[in-house]
Amino acid sequence: MANPIQSYSPELDHKIKEWFSWNKNEEFHKEAEALLGTDDKNLLSKIFLQRIEFGTAGLRGRMGPGYSQMNDLVVIQTAQGIFRYLESLNIHTKGIMIGYDGRYNSKRFAELTAGIFLHAGVKVYLVSQVCPTPFVPFGVTKFNTAAGIMVTASHNPKEDNGYKVYWTNGAQITSPHDKTITQFINDNLEPWVNSWDTSILEMSEPLLIDPLNEIMVAYYAIIRGNVNDSEINNNANFRITYTAMHGVGYPYVVEAFRSANFKELIPVKEQIDPDPEFPTVKFPNPEEGKSALDLSFKTADLNGSPIILANDPDADRLGVAEKYVDGNWKVFNGNELGALLAWWLIHLYKEKHPDNNFKDVFLLSSTVSSKIVKTIATAEGFSFEETLTGFKWMGNRSYDLINTENKEVLFAFEEAIGFMCGTAVLDKDGVSAAVTIAELASYLYKNSETLTDKLNWIYKKYGYHLSDNSYFICREPLVIKSMFDNLRNFNNSNTYPQSLLEGKYKIVNIRDLTTGYDSEQTDKKATLPCSKSSQMITFSFDNGFVVTLRTSGTEPKIKYYTELCASPDIQDIDQLKITLKDLVDGLINEFIQPTKYGFEFRSL
Repeated sequence: MANPIQSYSPELDHKIKEWFSWNKNEEFHKEAEALLGTDDKNLLSKIFLQRIEFGTAGLRGRMGPGYSQMNDLVVIQTAQGIFRYLESLNIHTKGIMIGYDGRYNSKRFAELTAGIFLHAGVKVYLVSQVCPTPFVPFGVTKFNTAAGIMVTASHNPKEDNGYKVYWTNGAQITSPHDKTITQFINDNLEPWVNSWDTSILEMSEPLLIDPLNEIMVAYYAIIRGNVNDSEINNNANFRITYTAMHGVGYPYVVEAFRSANFKELIPVKEQIDPDPEFPTVKFPNPEEGKSALDLSFKTADLNGSPIILANDPDADRLGVAEKYVDGNWKVFNGNELGALLAWWLIHLYKEKHPDNNFKDVFLLSSTVSSKIVKTIATAEGFSFEETLTGFKWMGNRSYDLINTENKEVLFAFEEAIGFMCGTAVLDKDGVSAAVTIAELASYLYKNSETLTDKLNWIYKKYGYHLSDNSYFICREPLVIKSMFDNLRNFNNSNTYPQSLLEGKYKIVNIRDLTTGYDSEQTDKKATLPCSKSSQMITFSFDNGFVVTLRTSGTEPKIKYYTELCASPDIQDIDQLKITLKDLVDGLINEFIQPTKYGFEFRSL
């Protein structure tokens, strides 16, 4: 190690020397030496004194040296902590499932993790090549492993990587697992004797298993078993364009479509192979809409294809676009796709079970997603539940409904284009969702309907659900807290606001998941999990308007999610749009008060 240019403080000097003495990756070593050359104490303190947080989604952050970024040493420390935690529960002998995507260092991080478990005598199911994130939770349940780890940063920028952890039930970990794992990581920071040794992966190691082929056989068998009508799929009079967004999805989606008897997909050739540079997109995320789909539009237009399907780089999310008659493209948002998929899966279920009572069949969505799925499910006699934001909550709740309460789960979704069609994977799955939406399209196009036609029909039948979501920037946590505290002591009255726009729109229910208050419950206690470390309040109004204000866990944002859920009797969509704008303007001016607090506006 090169000596630090100067001595900074005993604590910082110690952590710098410690990291250099433990790190054995030359690339990160050189990067760290370059940082020392900047002589920037604040930057060095951030990198070496702070630690990347292990949360309910595991780790995710920029790759680089130190303890606050993703690198070999941090991965080794994390893997050691996870192993010790599983060992403390005496479940480590069940083995561990490991997968990785096509980002820089993903395979390396996966192999370091595998080596640590192999040296500890634990069976490791390590995929032999890049794979979709959903294959890891699928593998956890198929092989009944103690846990699963997927090395991915999903749709983050190319500089990032991550470490997603699944529990033995096949769902993402939730508290208290994350907090306990953090304790075990902190107790096992120094690399063990063999932790840097990955040569064990190259030996004839009986504990090392490549599960990919078995996973694919089982996964695609489920796809085939769930096909609605293979003849309709094969005879579809249109072609589908597909982009993997420089991620892992292409060969796996091709096989999924073959299993469902579809004709060959039209690939966006520039984006079908994994490329950690993501050279053709600024943000490798289909949720960005048209800006991320330029090449897809060109490919589809050249081939006369009316539908585009897009996975994010780890293939757990799905974007969809459809060509209008006038030649323009409609990019569906996550709430619209949730409505289409929910209707379709309910339609299929009712056809197969015409005489059933559907109260034991559930659909789920997150608190900030559209209420349209709740509306459809309730109207059709199905049950519905809302969870906190994130598939970790929907996946674990689905597991409990199935295994503890003997219920059936049909569908779960979140507005950030995440969909769980069925329960083969207790997480969002962009591969199975792609097949499901393609089957819906085949069914509709056979009957001279489009996805857009069906979406309009859904809103006319069940009521328009109009959304307007955005956020404000504020880098002062105390200022954000002041805004939320003001809502809990509105007009210095020690109560929440009762209406908007001088009583024009009245609030009928308030749920505060920071304090645990819910006015709708008899005991006034929220039934969803609460967290004092984050801000989240939902207001429901007498005209069907629902708004959730929440802070971001990773960014300096105050997010607002609004939706006007209209009765089917109200078909004047232009008037509904005017009402929604009126409500959102009132929300911003009266509740958020950006001028008062100095917030900076940003649109999603």
